[in-house]
Amino acid sequence: MENELYDSILIGAGLTGLTIAHYLRKSGLRVLLLEKNSVPGGVIQSHAENEFIYESGPNTGVISSVELVRLFHELRLSFEVPQQFANARWIWRKNRWEPMPSGLISAVTTPLFTLKDKFRILGEPFRAKGTNPDETLSELVIRRMGKSFLEYAIDPFISGIYAGDPSQLVTRYAMPKLYALEQNYGSFIKGSIAKARIPKTAEEKLVTKQVFSVNGGLSVLTDALVHSVGSEAIWCNCSNPTVSPGADDSYVVEVERKSEEATTGSLLKLRSRSVITTVGGPLLPAILPFLSPAEAEPFTTLRYAKVVQVAAGYTDWKGIPIKAFGGLVPTVEQKDILGILFPSALFENRAPEKGALLSVFMGGIKRPELYEYSDAQLKEIAVSHINEMMQTGQQPDLLRIFRYPYAIPQYDAGSGKRLHTIKELQFRYPGLMLAGNIRDGIGMSDRVKQGAVIAGEVIEYLNIKKFM
Repeated sequence: MENELYDSILIGAGLTGLTIAHYLRKSGLRVLLLEKNSVPGGVIQSHAENEFIYESGPNTGVISSVELVRLFHELRLSFEVPQQFANARWIWRKNRWEPMPSGLISAVTTPLFTLKDKFRILGEPFRAKGTNPDETLSELVIRRMGKSFLEYAIDPFISGIYAGDPSQLVTRYAMPKLYALEQNYGSFIKGSIAKARIPKTAEEKLVTKQVFSVNGGLSVLTDALVHSVGSEAIWCNCSNPTVSPGADDSYVVEVERKSEEATTGSLLKLRSRSVITTVGGPLLPAILPFLSPAEAEPFTTLRYAKVVQVAAGYTDWKGIPIKAFGGLVPTVEQKDILGILFPSALFENRAPEKGALLSVFMGGIKRPELYEYSDAQLKEIAVSHINEMMQTGQQPDLLRIFRYPYAIPQYDAGSGKRLHTIKELQFRYPGLMLAGNIRDGIGMSDRVKQGAVIAGEVIEYLNIKKFM
């Protein structure tokens, strides 16, 4: 209620906020989540329509942290993982799909890379490690593996993850594990071999690095978190939240909350011992009006990739057999799409028995203008590329368009300043935590790991505060 003192108020009820709230509630704390949309879950939203189950946010995650494994165990959920054949990735080259190399032997036999760069790959373990901490991903890859490896492996890979430009992403921020391999072991190949030999605990062995979803769609995960947190602790349709430091080591949160029936909202003033934001960078200065222009600048200048996703469903698929995770399109091939994901090949019951469900992605940092195209134009681009690349002349039985103006933050040269500012603000304002994909990675596993870590930090802070 309005006069109640909460232990923690979270702004944003996406995966990060729900994970944090799950652990705070589990510790017996009084928690409230404020969500701008009419339903919680953030960008994770699954839809069932005419025997298709499709996502209007991320289609998959990767089992890459023990925190994610623990959360699934606590929520009594099971990972849905693809059949082995669906781990294959395809790369578009010269009007046909080529399999992405999955090891050293396939890397030196694939037509994707030049002969010169195949020799560079063989010599990668003997190359000196880099000395520039702010080296971009493209600079690092060209230095160690060669230009064709950048163009036909890393560029499409980065399009699939960041919808970004490897010439702008700084490796130690955007791909910290890759950066650590070179810095700690002197080589990607030597580092991968060495890490594979490190003994693992039983829990670490469950971190399989496999792609995953949940039977029924990823909303099953966020719905389970909502159930754990309790719907009474989640207020939707909340707008214009502002946070101000209080006089008694608490925070004042003002927010406009609108009921489903009302046309205007009620302005509420809330108090909390701690506040956690999980929103995008550009929204932070309005939520934290006490930030100086210099403190706000790293957030307002954070670049986001604009992405369009088109879900295309076919009740009776007539195209080429789909036995892969998806197909990625390198920039040098000059197509209007970033790639095509094959959800029905990955997971069961995503399409009718003889059908197929595809997800086409467009836009990104390199082609932001596509975001502004009309629905008719986007549908034409999606269907024409499916027809060409998947060798079918069919029209889809289901076609849905989703636009994301702030889809994926770009961990570029400004990341160091942003991370430093976050650290300084959290030190200066105890109990204030800045979370979300502005730091610590962009994947679902990253969000869950961050949520678990931040929940632990908040619990520790509140426990210390009790004895002060």
